Amino acid sequence: MSNPQVQLNIRFKAKPGKKEEFRKELSSLIEEMSSEKAFISAIVSDDLDQPDDLIIYETWQGTRDSWLAEEFNKPYRKNYEGTLGDLIVDRSVSWLQPKGEWGSHITNAY
Repeated sequence: MSNPQVQLNIRFKAKPGKKEEFRKELSSLIEEMSSEKAFISAIVSDDLDQPDDLIIYETWQGTRDSWLAEEFNKPYRKNYEGTLGDLIVDRSVSWLQPKGEWGSHITNAY
């Protein structure tokens, strides 16, 4: 693929009573990262079966390696990472590469 894209599917388990405070921190992060050149989109969802869980689904131009080299070290991410210990219990990250898409044109996999 000449124009690679990478997607991050990140699940957060908020500490009891901290979900809305975490949501505000996450929203602030998204506002910052959405101005990045490689940023395509982000969707934040609540898990209907796990009330303390939030999931963010991000799509970026590039590869996992380019994202880690160029995006992860941004100063605003360091500030955000510093707040997580007070707000979440756990975080799991899945790295995805789009291979097909129907109903939208977020990726270049259609």
